[in-house]
Amino acid sequence: MDKLNTKTPSKVFWTDFRCKPDEGPAAKLKRLVKAAGISKIDMDGKFVAIKMHFGESGNMSFLRPNYAKAVADTVKELGGKPFLTDCNTMYPGCRKNALEHLYCAWENGFTPLTVGCPVIIGDGLKGTDDIAVPVKDGEYVKEAKIGRAVMDADVFISLTHFKGHEMTGFGGAIKNIGMGCGSRAGKTEQHSNGKPRINPELCRGCKRCLRECANLGLVFDEKRKKMTVDLEHCVGCGRCIGACNFDAISFAQDAAIKELNCKMAEYTKAVVDGRPHFHISLVCDVSPTCDCHSGNDTPIIPDVGIFASFDPLALDQACVDACLKQTPLPGSQLTDAMDDPHFHDRHDHFDNTNPNTEYRTCLEHAEKIGLGTRQYEPVKVK
Repeated sequence: MDKLNTKTPSKVFWTDFRCKPDEGPAAKLKRLVKAAGISKIDMDGKFVAIKMHFGESGNMSFLRPNYAKAVADTVKELGGKPFLTDCNTMYPGCRKNALEHLYCAWENGFTPLTVGCPVIIGDGLKGTDDIAVPVKDGEYVKEAKIGRAVMDADVFISLTHFKGHEMTGFGGAIKNIGMGCGSRAGKTEQHSNGKPRINPELCRGCKRCLRECANLGLVFDEKRKKMTVDLEHCVGCGRCIGACNFDAISFAQDAAIKELNCKMAEYTKAVVDGRPHFHISLVCDVSPTCDCHSGNDTPIIPDVGIFASFDPLALDQACVDACLKQTPLPGSQLTDAMDDPHFHDRHDHFDNTNPNTEYRTCLEHAEKIGLGTRQYEPVKVK
């Protein structure tokens, strides 16, 4: 698909979660994507990848399988051959290889019976089945390592749970695509640019961060009872930051997250370039951190709605703007931060929830490389 015109606003269709007595949220999602023009895509006889996050075992903030079925059913109505997909992770957990990943997906309700289509892990058994995809206008990545099954599809659809994130501020369509479609090697390439540092005065020696490290990047000093970073093995994935409850871990390089954001945008461009694509985001259960964790905190804001667009960048911008208009929910990580006597108001719900994060670089770079436009025209679907 050609570069989107960054001077003309993209249409972003949206609806709230209010439903008629005879219509549930999944049915409303189907109405929304049809109103947004998904039927304009020729899917007849085509393989259609529906990229989503199946949730880590123990996490309950991921999207319900009902939403995936609504999208798969829509694709089948248009003559397409849909499959749900995600790629393996680079960190410990239940999704680091295809077998455990599938068991985790099944445990969370994603089976061919419940979603109406096959579930395929995009980068194969061990996360090594990828393909090098050129990134047009890429500044940080010349060839993105994308799961082969993702690239074999004729049509690409992203189905995203929009929420907060401990590294990138929020996890939206670009993160779901760029990071999510990267193979294990691709994820490592995106993350390996900055190294964390640990403040020994704040470290409690609880070792919780150690359980999140998959690359021998952390070493516990038994004598001092403090965690340390092994710079030789650390890939800068940032999982340890999200695991620390005491703010003892931060990135030593300010550019690390910014470069991650830019690489993520370029990986997204590699995935969608050259073929029809469509994007859906559900802004609900907006947890403060990623669904990759084996647990989830209470939402930071109320449920907002369902959004859809042909432009993943405009979609992310619209979702951000909608979230920032919401009133923070009491008893959440966000309001806890706001109640702290040392609170510094950044006038942004995501920045206030995870102060070490930064998301604007991603949106700015995505527009720069022609992924889409941050200018959008909201279209309400009742």
